[in-house]
Amino acid sequence: MKKETQCIHGGYKSGNGEPLALPIYQSTTYTYDSTEHIGKLFDLAVEGHMYSRISNPTVAFVEKKIAELEGGVAALCTTSGQAASFLSLFNILGAGDHFITASTIYGGTVNLFAVTMKKMGIECTFVNPEASEEELDKAFRPNTKAVFGETLANPALNVLDIEKFAVIAHKHGVPLIIDNTFPTPVLCRPIEHGADIVIHSTTKYMDGHAIQVGGCIVDSGNFDWNNSNYPELTTPDESYHGLIYTEAFGKAAYIAKARVQLVRDLGVYPSATAAFYLDLGLQTLHIRMQRHSENAMSVARFLEQSDKIESVNYPGLESNKYHQLAKKYLPDGCAGVISFTVKGGREAAIKLMDSLQLCKNVVHVATVHSCVLHPASETHRQLSDEQLVAAGINPGLIRLSVGIENAQDIIEDLKRGLN
Repeated sequence: MKKETQCIHGGYKSGNGEPLALPIYQSTTYTYDSTEHIGKLFDLAVEGHMYSRISNPTVAFVEKKIAELEGGVAALCTTSGQAASFLSLFNILGAGDHFITASTIYGGTVNLFAVTMKKMGIECTFVNPEASEEELDKAFRPNTKAVFGETLANPALNVLDIEKFAVIAHKHGVPLIIDNTFPTPVLCRPIEHGADIVIHSTTKYMDGHAIQVGGCIVDSGNFDWNNSNYPELTTPDESYHGLIYTEAFGKAAYIAKARVQLVRDLGVYPSATAAFYLDLGLQTLHIRMQRHSENAMSVARFLEQSDKIESVNYPGLESNKYHQLAKKYLPDGCAGVISFTVKGGREAAIKLMDSLQLCKNVVHVATVHSCVLHPASETHRQLSDEQLVAAGINPGLIRLSVGIENAQDIIEDLKRGLN
């Protein structure tokens, strides 16, 4: 099936006389006819649902749909995008290990990697995503276990050269993990460009309506874990009577371990109702991503021509430094997030923000509504103008998440604000 059809028909398939809509299996518990059967479930010898902290039928159908959309062998849903980021790495790293990440990733993920995971004894090196192969090679250490990056960075909006990073990661025998939140598999499928693991904050475009927080990890099934670097997957797990994941689960070893070991112990699995809402969002994802991208392109062109705007950052624009990479990895659109800088700095930006009527002032992106955020007076308000510039944030910078309203209505709202 093509992606548009997978969005609707992937995952759950109703049988004769069964509900057309994905059922909500609102249960923590499942019954079986024998003690022996339950014992086999806990030995991972047979398939089935033990407990909804590990798996649930409704969530499982949504996981299957997302895996199909990304072209992976299996997927695991989590309670947030941050949980997905953490588990994707913690599944193969432990105290004393090291990984590499692009420096332009989402600020919350920077904190997770540089602060919280450092407390666990896991070190991270941040690299310039535009660095040469020779420069990137220097960041690797004998204990490096993974490379991480975002297809379309939040909020920097740089486009990662996935193939370059995949080649370098594989040369060093480690997997490439890609956060594909902004493009979604509708606009980019990183596995087709060499990524081994793909993650999402499903809170954003996949949900699309700002109603529930979630995340997902997709396993490509392509990486060979039998290279002596990943004993967690290739040696016996004593918590499952010596089971070896690569032998028991083959290509899906990575995602199986993340589920039955980490989700079991950390309890970051979403509810059936959350998965039901997510599935509703996925069904219209292909239509929404097209509209978000078209609207953002129109708005970016309008802003670029305004004499009240200092600069516009959107990879779809021909003038953007990442436009060629966008044409390669995002040929069907660059999603709906734009950043632009207003002439006049902080005060002018605040005046514009407070004058908008259609665009909502919220700390969120990637919803059907058009939303704006002024980092200098909101998320980064503790910093002085000098500190903001040092952090790469102009005091006049506004992040605009373009919704799926009529593009002309969005532009008229911006015109009012600018005037």
